[in-house]
Amino acid sequence: MEHQDSKLVTLSYQTKNIDIQETSDYEVNDSPIEQVRLTVPIVDDPTLPCLTFRTWVLGIASCAALSFLNQFFHYRQNSLHISSLTAQILVLPLGNLMATYLPNRTLVLFPSTKWSFSLNPGPFNIKEHVLITIFANSGSTNVYAVNIITIVKAFYHGQIHPFAALLLAHTTQMLGYGWAGIYRKFLVDSPYMWWWWPNNLVQVSLFRALHDDEVRPKGGLTRLQFFLMVFISSLAYYIVPNYLFPSITALSFVCWIWKDSVTAQIIGAGRDGLGVGSFALDWSTVASFLQSPLATPAFAIINMMLGFVIVVYILTPIAYWTNSYEARRFPIISSHVFTDDGEKYDVSRILNFTTYEFNQRGYDGYSKINLSVFFAYSYGLSFATLVATVSHVVLFHGSTIWQQTKSTFGDKFSDVHYRIMKKNYEAVPQWWFYMLSSIVIGLAVLISQGFGKQFQLSYWGVLLAIGLAVFFTLPVGVIMATTNQQLGLNIIAELIIGYIYPGKPLANVVFKTYGYISAAQAVTFLQDFKLGHYMKVPPKSMFVVQLVGTVVATSVYFGTAWWLLTTVEHICDPSKLTKGSPWTCPSDDIFYNASIIWGVVGPVRMFGRLGLYSKMNYFFLIGIVAPLPVWILSRMFPEKKWIKLVHMPLIIGGAGALPAARVVNYWCWGSVGVLFNVFVYRRYKGWWARHNYILSAGLDAGVAFMAILCYFALQMWNVNGPKWWGAQLDDHCPLASCPTAPGIQVEGCPVFQ
Repeated sequence: MEHQDSKLVTLSYQTKNIDIQETSDYEVNDSPIEQVRLTVPIVDDPTLPCLTFRTWVLGIASCAALSFLNQFFHYRQNSLHISSLTAQILVLPLGNLMATYLPNRTLVLFPSTKWSFSLNPGPFNIKEHVLITIFANSGSTNVYAVNIITIVKAFYHGQIHPFAALLLAHTTQMLGYGWAGIYRKFLVDSPYMWWWWPNNLVQVSLFRALHDDEVRPKGGLTRLQFFLMVFISSLAYYIVPNYLFPSITALSFVCWIWKDSVTAQIIGAGRDGLGVGSFALDWSTVASFLQSPLATPAFAIINMMLGFVIVVYILTPIAYWTNSYEARRFPIISSHVFTDDGEKYDVSRILNFTTYEFNQRGYDGYSKINLSVFFAYSYGLSFATLVATVSHVVLFHGSTIWQQTKSTFGDKFSDVHYRIMKKNYEAVPQWWFYMLSSIVIGLAVLISQGFGKQFQLSYWGVLLAIGLAVFFTLPVGVIMATTNQQLGLNIIAELIIGYIYPGKPLANVVFKTYGYISAAQAVTFLQDFKLGHYMKVPPKSMFVVQLVGTVVATSVYFGTAWWLLTTVEHICDPSKLTKGSPWTCPSDDIFYNASIIWGVVGPVRMFGRLGLYSKMNYFFLIGIVAPLPVWILSRMFPEKKWIKLVHMPLIIGGAGALPAARVVNYWCWGSVGVLFNVFVYRRYKGWWARHNYILSAGLDAGVAFMAILCYFALQMWNVNGPKWWGAQLDDHCPLASCPTAPGIQVEGCPVFQ
């Protein structure tokens, strides 16, 4: 909304391609990127209030709510992630209500000062909405360091100083913000770093749609009415899979037909097997782990599902039934580690749980670590995905990135958005970033040296991780901003510290978190800054909101995790949990086993000369060459536009959410995604454009609120649903995780002869 007497800064808007030519001022009259020209308005009203009472109240509330909900769901079997899209839609009517009913009163914060604010500065405007969404973005970003706290308390059954844990969470989330300021010129101000999908341009479009004057279509619903209808329906329905009939979260009919066949259950199990014929009647199964398919482009869904089918239905069965790496001694899909005899690995035999030090003598007298065949190949595929991303970007986008980067570093062009921002608003002073860096780095070093050095990582390890993150932030940011390819540094970080500092699991995960998450947070900070750049939000307001939002979100994530870890009995231990309990912590189970593989045993004993899986290193070579045939074909047949949509990094990494996710999650996610983003999009494009994202937000919100309501009203007080066959959070395929090798004895499984 705009005030009628507002001073508007408007420049001409063009929708056709612009030939970028140098002028005397090295300027162009619009963005050089066509998608930005078609999406982002070149108009600004600098008089609109931004950091208002409404912004703070709704922003902090949204941030805290999403933080609590996402951490709450993180520990559950179906780890639903609620994005900021839900808050973006929900706060609009709340903001308008506050603008309508709050008194127009000015309150003085401190007597005898000019520090005051208005409860109601006028109509709820789009810039307030953007800042509230930035708050919500902080709440929707998981705090990676909480995984460390979880594995120490729930898996290693150790103790961790709560203040040290809180500082660890805050420093890992905020460390990257300091040096993000160094890269603003290149990754925010430059028109060539345009951050196209999934957030910025989609959010710009949604902001404009939500703030345009809306007339209810004849016989139809407004966007808010549609959201409320979906929300109430989702809320009412979710009591069925969450409380009354949890088994519909994974229905595996093959297992019901062949109840005594291990092979049939391996093939048909949606949770622990290949999931042939399995499906679910539950939105949390659809959207957990892979996020909402409604907000994922069709080409990405198709590429990922193609990769998933190749890995799960070609590579894995061949490797399993040819007994690659003694595969038949272990479950076909599992994130756990095993002994040579197929038993679960007793980590206490090789690790001192008091000092978290590797016991070489115990390891030599026990067993090497074995992985399920899928888990072993998933590491190989992750190696391939990492280098395939680099190869793909170089081949398909290398020349473009090079030209854009040269223009950026040379400050050759400034587009209309940069000129508006420079004219109307003060930039964030560089010393703000330097001071933030100094404080957070100091706290990070304090954590490593203080608190009894319980995190095992020396100060030089922290500084090395910071150096790794600083070095990679710019190239990772350039790739993300121009191609939407996100390079994760977790594997690189695990490899580096695993070779330098083997046998120390906590040092490994702390180094990984500082090295990986600091760079990721820096990129996220810059991406949000670019959203503010497009929406003409004052940079200082953006900085304050991002900083406060991160502090609030991290505190709530930490508090929620600590509360659940100390109140839910046997959380993250399915062997001791009540049957059907949702608190299985699938993602943390992966994180824990990764700490054993990379930290306790180390990469030399797993993927090096002393390990069983050294051949997985060939996947680095596979990843480098995989995009090459597609690139060659795209050059040979430029008229075939579909060839460029064949995306090898997405295909290779398509099954990457497994084994934390289950096969049934993939089938439901892919089916819903193809239905809406291919068929509905093509046949009912108007409906899709108006309702698709709102449908996603309504479904997410309904599931989230019913899950919380059920937990606090019923399950927290041990008031469980009816006791019957369908009350188990299980697909009733007990033999799917059984070994099929002769002579291997596992409790609950038949022994093959």
